[in-house]
Amino acid sequence: MKLPIKAPDIIIIILAAGLTFSSAYSAYLKPQNFQRVLIKGQGGEWIFPLNADETVAVPGPLGDTVVRINDGNVWIESSPCQNQICVAAGILRRNGNWAVCLPNNVFVILEGVDEESDVDAIVR
Repeated sequence: MKLPIKAPDIIIIILAAGLTFSSAYSAYLKPQNFQRVLIKGQGGEWIFPLNADETVAVPGPLGDTVVRINDGNVWIESSPCQNQICVAAGILRRNGNWAVCLPNNVFVILEGVDEESDVDAIVR
């Protein structure tokens, strides 16, 4: 015995197939090269995409530490601390790179997934 297929049945089948495809695309096929900058300080936390063009003044006990995000790079531009090690850390470009201003309690980390990441080491 053959069951008749009606228009609502076809619509439900198409919607289910579309939902299945979009879920699979999001989970497995979508390019995963998103990077973000996480900035922590006494005043809170800030999260920006690495492709943003931002200058953030992060308050701390000594004053403001200025973090700059531009052209896929992030760095501490200036800080009120005496030794300026955080400024000397330079540009952060790869995931996991970080810079910290301990005297001013400011932490900057580059996180995410990029296609250029290489394996750091292999353990056998």
